[in-house]
Amino acid sequence: MGWAFRRKKNIPGGLWDKCPKCAAMLQKRQLEESGGVCPQCGHHGRIGAARRIGVMLDAGSFVEIATDLKTSDPLEFAGYSGTIERSKKRSNVDEAAIVGHGRIEEMPVAFGTLDFHFVGGSMGIVVGDRIRAAAEHAFENETPLVLVSTSGGARMHEGALSLMQMAKTSAAIARLGETGLPYISILADPCTGGVIASFAALGDVILAEPGALIGFAGPRVIRTTIGTQLPEGFQTSEFLLEHGFIDRIVPRPTLKAEVAAILRNLMAGRERAAG
Repeated sequence: MGWAFRRKKNIPGGLWDKCPKCAAMLQKRQLEESGGVCPQCGHHGRIGAARRIGVMLDAGSFVEIATDLKTSDPLEFAGYSGTIERSKKRSNVDEAAIVGHGRIEEMPVAFGTLDFHFVGGSMGIVVGDRIRAAAEHAFENETPLVLVSTSGGARMHEGALSLMQMAKTSAAIARLGETGLPYISILADPCTGGVIASFAALGDVILAEPGALIGFAGPRVIRTTIGTQLPEGFQTSEFLLEHGFIDRIVPRPTLKAEVAAILRNLMAGRERAAG
């Protein structure tokens, strides 16, 4: 938990990856087919936005929106511009949030995903605006909203402006909720800080991938602050399911089908209530 798949030294690049949990050497083709899940031990590696869209949405159905929203450096934070450019090259996305609309088993949805490879999936101004845009698309087109969150929290490079996104995104979700349109929040490893303290925790149904780290502060920070040994497995998705914070843990290979079934039931209930 908490690590992306990494390539073993002296193994030709682009062919193999080593699972950080069970140390199995895996062909990248295997990982592509499994959506980044180790076929030996079930470890869920961190995946980027493009692969997440491929896992969750019907092939070719995704249309990105809010692409005109570009990241700036409002506080002229030292080194921030360089961090953004390096993240663009590493992640192959232009921000930590990619949002749009598509279909899940032929059902129209507004969809968004965070990419941990872009500045740790942190939430700044543009991330907040794009999440809001996804919620507004769902509102205007009367479709469900599905968001996948993986984040280290608010982006310190943008100071208080990043913290303001917690209120912005929460307000957009609340407006959608008034219509009765369902919002499914999916938590992937890790999901922490201002993201889990705002829109990621507001789903009508909250799902999580196995073994994900979920919490406001990391376990080391909490342990240092309170000086107490934490329970085993504290802040894992399994621990949070047991204590009622999330609704269900769903392995990535079956996540799309699970979300589709939930949405069908929720939308049918909405139609019955309206009729």
